[in-house]
Amino acid sequence: MSIMNLENKTAIVTGSTKGIGRAIAEKFAKCGANVVITGRTESIAVEIAKEIADTYGVKALGVGVNVTSEKEIIRAVDKTIEAFGAVDILINNAGIQTISPLIDFSLAGWNNLINIHLTGSFVAAKECMKHMIKNGKGGKIITIGSAHSVCASANKAAYVSAKHAQVGLTRSIALEGGKYNISSNMVSPGFVWTDLVKKQIPERAEAENITEEEAKKSMVANTVDGEFSTLDDVSNAALFFASFESNALTGQSLIVSHGWNMQ
Repeated sequence: MSIMNLENKTAIVTGSTKGIGRAIAEKFAKCGANVVITGRTESIAVEIAKEIADTYGVKALGVGVNVTSEKEIIRAVDKTIEAFGAVDILINNAGIQTISPLIDFSLAGWNNLINIHLTGSFVAAKECMKHMIKNGKGGKIITIGSAHSVCASANKAAYVSAKHAQVGLTRSIALEGGKYNISSNMVSPGFVWTDLVKKQIPERAEAENITEEEAKKSMVANTVDGEFSTLDDVSNAALFFASFESNALTGQSLIVSHGWNMQ
């Protein structure tokens, strides 16, 4: 398999009905992969899967998945195996963001965010690894982290904690998966111009008592060029890890942030 070629590969992308997840699914389909689109509403996932299949000439499956449900994750993986015979790539992308001072943040809100980002990634990785080991061909597990995987920001305690923890999960998968030819890496975007980031602007402005324009500028204040990252930036990084031919790259985190939090 040449680099950037995913022909005859099957990829599950969690949280792929919009934003970063959809961009990655489309990028992979463009490079020949069959893709599994997941989201909370199955009818939407099915519709998007059909659009991708029609556009790129690959096979695509849409499955409704709430990543806080182990049962729904297992169902999605089983349906993938039934439809395509294997799962070669997992993209752990599903996530939410909540802006709130730590002292005002509810335990229920904390648990929900941790379950979506961290526990959901663990369960999906575990179930996909079982099949990757069984088929003897290995695979690629890629988690979408954040620049907040290596730094902290005010009013994001749960998000920062979850993203830091995903680094440990990524490395643990790399260590345990290595002997089975399973690599594990993380793509860690800075602020990407998506609906999720746009939603943060008024929330951040309110939490920090600043204007929305000031909130927007503060998000890219520490980049080298004052620019937001793009969906293409992130999907290209995920494609690089997914198509890399060996396990020379494993346990790594690639920060895609226009220079913010250089490592």
